[in-house]
Amino acid sequence: QVQLVESGGGLVQAGGSLRLSCAASGTIFTINNMGWYRQAPGKQRGLVALISRGDSTNYVDSVKGRFTISRDNAKNTVALQMDSLKPEDTAVYYCYANVIHSGGVSFGYWGQGTQVTVSS
Repeated sequence: QVQLVESGGGLVQAGGSLRLSCAASGTIFTINNMGWYRQAPGKQRGLVALISRGDSTNYVDSVKGRFTISRDNAKNTVALQMDSLKPEDTAVYYCYANVIHSGGVSFGYWGQGTQVTVSS
């Protein structure tokens, strides 16, 4: 069992910055991809940023150049630095981790979500 706990969400004015962090804990052998998804009101949950264990990254087009994802494999954490925030970034942000357990079983885990609200 793995738990993902997000932190860093909040209310910020347009143009401001927030840094989201996510810590994975529990029984973990290794973590492959980690990332952040978001779900805005009335919209489906979608990928924001993904980072591999080897630090390859993918971003949704709307956040490229503004958001930066990073991870610390030793600490099993992933962070999302969000700069130049826009009102359309308002959403619940969810941490994701694809975990490989010692028995060779992989499973995707989700955090409970943290609210990011960007005011105009």
